[in-house]
Amino acid sequence: MNDENTVSALKERIHRLNEIGIALSTESNSDKLFEMILEESKNITNADGRTLYTKDKNGDLQFEILRNDTMNTIMGGTSGVEIPFDPVNLWLDDSTPNQSNVSAYVALTGNTVNIADAYEEKGFDFSGTKAFDQNTGYRSKSFLTVPLKNHENDIIGVIQLINARNKKGEVVSFDENMQEQLESLASQGAVALTNKRLVEELKTLFEAFIQLIATAIDKKSEYTGGHCARVPVITMMLADEVASTTKGTYKDFSMGEKQRYELYIAAWLHDCGKVATPPHVVDKGTKLETIFDRIELIRTRMELLKRDAEIAFLKRQLNGQSMDTYDKTYTDTIEQINENMSFLESCNIGGEFMKPELQEKVRSIAEEKLNIHGKEQNILTDEEVRNLNIPKGTLLPEEREIINDHIVITIEMLEQLPYPKYLKNVPEFAGGHHEKMDGTGYPKGLKSNQMSTQAKIMAIADIYEALTAADRPYKEGKKLSQAMRIMGFMKNDYHIDEELFEIFVRTGVYKTYADEYIAKTQIDPVDEEAVIGK
Repeated sequence: MNDENTVSALKERIHRLNEIGIALSTESNSDKLFEMILEESKNITNADGRTLYTKDKNGDLQFEILRNDTMNTIMGGTSGVEIPFDPVNLWLDDSTPNQSNVSAYVALTGNTVNIADAYEEKGFDFSGTKAFDQNTGYRSKSFLTVPLKNHENDIIGVIQLINARNKKGEVVSFDENMQEQLESLASQGAVALTNKRLVEELKTLFEAFIQLIATAIDKKSEYTGGHCARVPVITMMLADEVASTTKGTYKDFSMGEKQRYELYIAAWLHDCGKVATPPHVVDKGTKLETIFDRIELIRTRMELLKRDAEIAFLKRQLNGQSMDTYDKTYTDTIEQINENMSFLESCNIGGEFMKPELQEKVRSIAEEKLNIHGKEQNILTDEEVRNLNIPKGTLLPEEREIINDHIVITIEMLEQLPYPKYLKNVPEFAGGHHEKMDGTGYPKGLKSNQMSTQAKIMAIADIYEALTAADRPYKEGKKLSQAMRIMGFMKNDYHIDEELFEIFVRTGVYKTYADEYIAKTQIDPVDEEAVIGK
C-alpha cells in the first residue's frame, strides 16, 4: 500500500511539474510568471512566506514578489504595490562576497540552503529577521532558499520560502522531498525567465534595428528627415481611435497587443525601400538639380550673352555709331537677359501647377542663340527645357517612377524576412500605403475591398505627414486647413478611405498630432464639416 502511495505521489509530482512547465513556457508576462513560480512553491511546501528575487543590472538581488499569508502581505508582481526594500548586495566591497546573508550566499554559490530554525542557525546573520519578528510579533523559523539557475547554469535569481506548514497549520522544516521539488521548479522557472528575457532582448534589438534603418533613410535626405519616425505616431493614434469606434464599417475592428505591435513595426518600415533610391532623385529640390543645380550653368550662359552684347556695343562704337543708339540697344538687351534669367530661376522652383503659357515662354527663351568656341547653340538644351517645364513639383516622369519604385523595393525587402506568425502581415500593411480606394494607386492597383484596414490607415498617416512636413524640397509645410482640405478632396476622389478619414477628423487625431509635431505657424482653424463633406 505504501509503495502504491509512493508511486501515485511520484506520478502526481511529475504530472504537476509538467503542467507548471507548460504554463511557465507559455506565459509572456514576467510578473505573472513570477507569481506562478511562487504559487507553485506554496503548493509544494505550504510555505507561509515567499519571496522571489532577480539579479538587477548591478548584479544584486532585487525584490520582485513578496508574499506572507499570516501577515497578509502582498507586494510586487501584478499587485501594483511597490516593495520598499533595497536590493540585497552580493558583494560587501569589490573583493568581499556577502556570505552572511542567506539569499546572497545562494546567489553567489548556487547552493540550496535549508535551515530548520533561523534562531538556532549560526552560519548566517538573521539579525534583520529577528528585528522584524520583534516588531511584528511574527516568528520566522524554517527557511528554504533555492537558486534560479537557467539552462546555461547561470544564476538569475533566488526563491526564498519561510515557515513550511503541515496539514494542521503548524510550522515545520522543509523536508528533502520539498527541496527536490522546489529545485526542479526553480530550474524550470529560470529557463522560462531566461527564454522570455531572450525574446524581449531580441525584440528590443529588432526594434532598434528597424529604427536604425528608418533613421538612416531620414538622414539620407535633408528634406524628408523625420518622416519615417513621424508616420508611426499618426498611424497608431488613428488605429487606436478606429479600434474604439462603435458604429459604421469599422465598428468590429479591434487590435490586441500583438496586432498593435505588428502595425507599429509596419509603420516604421513603410519606406524602407528608399535605401535603394538615388539621393539626387530623393533630394531634387529644384527642377534642374542633379548632384548640383544646373541653373548655374544657365546663369553662366546668360553672362556670356551679356558679354556678346558688350562686344557688339564696342564694335558699334569703333564704327562711329551714335552713343544714344548704343545705350538704348545695350541696356534693353541687358535688361531682357536679366529678365529671362529671373524668369527661369522662378521656373526652376517646383510648384503645384505651371501654366502652358509659362512653358511656352521657356521654350521661346531656349531658342536664344549663344556662340561658344565659334559654334552657335541654343541658350537651353532640350533636357533643360524639359526639366524647367515640369508642370508639378520637381520630378520628371521617369524620376517620379524611381521614387514610386521605393514601395516595390519595400515589399520585396519585407517579404524576404522570416517573420514570426504575429508579424506576417507587415509586408502587406507597409506595402499598401500608396494604394487608392479606386484602384489607381501603386504598386498593385488594389481597390478598397482588397486592402487591409491597417494599410488604409497608414495611407492617411503617410499623406498627412507629407502635406504638413516643413522639410520638403519643393514646398513649405502647408497650413493645417490647406492640408485637411486637400485630404478632403482626396477622400472625394476615392484616394483615401472615407470613413477612416472621418474618424481621423472627428476624433481630432489630426489636431493632437499637430499640437506636438507641426509648427505653430502652420496651425490654423479647420472647417471640419466642410472637409468631411457632410
